[in-house]
Amino acid sequence: MDGGGQYNPRTVEEVFRDFKGRRAGMIKALTTDVEEFYQQCDPEKENLCLYGFPNEQWEVNLPAEEVPPELPEPALGINFARDGMQEKDWLSLVAVHSDAWLLAVAFYFGARFGFDKTDRKRLFTMVNDLPTIFEVVTGTTKKQSKEKSSVSNHSSNKSKSGSKGRGSELVKYSKGMQEKDEDEVVDEEEEEEHGETLCGACGENYAADEFWICCDICEKWFHGKCVKITPARAEHIKQYKCPSCSNKRARP
Repeated sequence: MDGGGQYNPRTVEEVFRDFKGRRAGMIKALTTDVEEFYQQCDPEKENLCLYGFPNEQWEVNLPAEEVPPELPEPALGINFARDGMQEKDWLSLVAVHSDAWLLAVAFYFGARFGFDKTDRKRLFTMVNDLPTIFEVVTGTTKKQSKEKSSVSNHSSNKSKSGSKGRGSELVKYSKGMQEKDEDEVVDEEEEEEHGETLCGACGENYAADEFWICCDICEKWFHGKCVKITPARAEHIKQYKCPSCSNKRARP
């Protein structure tokens, strides 16, 4: 492990170069080297972490012995979930935690070397211009950009109609809960943009006149009727977990 002791990037450009190197290593583990990565994540072993290094290499190892470690620590115990879900879902979950770790490391350096507001913003902008590891692993870069645009439009229209949603990502309301004029145009645009979105439960396509809900963990969309969630109930849910993710989280 590099531990960060001998490698301390001090400028925005150096921190970003460090970020890109670690990111490339982790992407390699979850794509081209996935078989080797899978084998190393043996659930019979102790808590394991996925580390990415500035030289674009990766490593599966135990957490750092020193407490606290020199750098923020990656997600612990990624190996325990390996056999408890489909491989693609497990890789997606590891990818999400890897994205969070990369940001933590980048902003750790930023805080340590006194980046001001402008430098932090510049660093985040540079980072944000790259697809996340999750987007690379799942191939959803294009799809997600469409969804963000659509959800943003839909969220503004919900506020116009006085409907209360629980968040910009979680719910899509039926036509009956929207005003008829401009909102119907938005629905038609959504149906075109989400035409390829499938329900994670029944596999059927998205339709604008049906209530849908998105899992905050796996980011899959579901018909409300398939997961027994109504629009009224969704308003009171702070973080929605689909049945599959709820079962995974329950594993010891």
